[in-house]
Amino acid sequence: MTTTATTASLASRRAPWWQTASWIGLILLGAFNLYAAIADLAAGAGLPGDHTGTFTALTGQTWASFKAAQPGAAHYITLLERGYALHELTFAILFLVIVAVPLRAGQRWAWWACWAVLIVYLGYTLTFGIHDHAILARSLIGVIALPILLLALAPSVLRGKSERGAGINR
Repeated sequence: MTTTATTASLASRRAPWWQTASWIGLILLGAFNLYAAIADLAAGAGLPGDHTGTFTALTGQTWASFKAAQPGAAHYITLLERGYALHELTFAILFLVIVAVPLRAGQRWAWWACWAVLIVYLGYTLTFGIHDHAILARSLIGVIALPILLLALAPSVLRGKSERGAGINR
């Protein structure tokens, strides 16, 4: 009888499938952000491959020709890109930790904190995406997916403390 009662108790506390899927979707978004930052850092000296289209659209020249004509400015842009990638990496790690631990535990503050990533996605869309169709498509994934995934989690996270239970995916 105890095993049956325990199983029934666990089943009643288990999150609906769409909330578990939403949590996994947020982890995947965070993993994509992590990958993008690492890929930008791996570009080494130069411009990350996904930024060359925007660079060409804005300057009217390829990165290679710009780098040859203006090595000092190219070095400065490379430095800025590296700094940008380190910031991107920091926020990707922070987002993944918040999603994996406090959000999964149903912490309300974590749900609200995750919305800040929308600023990053919108910023990326409005700075790089509007100049390069390939980047635009990728950036819109985050702009669209993040609110949908967070809103799917809202019922489990925004309930009162006494109703919150064990969080998501438990």
